[in-house]
Amino acid sequence: MPDFVHLHVHSEFSLLDGANRIKDLPVRAKKVGDFDTELVEEFWLGFVRKANIALHIKKLAGTNTHHIIEGAFKSVGHSLRKAVAIDNAFADEIPSTKGVL
Repeated sequence: MPDFVHLHVHSEFSLLDGANRIKDLPVRAKKVGDFDTELVEEFWLGFVRKANIALHIKKLAGTNTHHIIEGAFKSVGHSLRKAVAIDNAFADEIPSTKGVL
C-alpha cells in the first residue's frame, strides 16, 4: 500500500496514515437540505472504528458545505480503492510484512 494517497477531489484529500483526524473537515452550514451536517463526523468516526483503519480528512479549500461533504466522501472512496488495488508487480505474492518489521 502506498504511504500516501494524494487526491484532490472537490478540494479535499484523505490520507490513510496511522491516526484518525476528522476535525480538519469544518463545515459552515448546520444542515444540507434535511441532512444534519454534524452526522458527517459521526459517520467517519464510526467508519474508522468498525473498519479498524486510520483516516485523515482535511478540507483544503472551499466554502460550500454540500461540496465539502461530497468531496470528503469521494476522496476517501478513491483513496480506499487505490489502497486495496493489487500491484501488478506483486500480483502473485501474498502481502506480508514478515521479516520486515
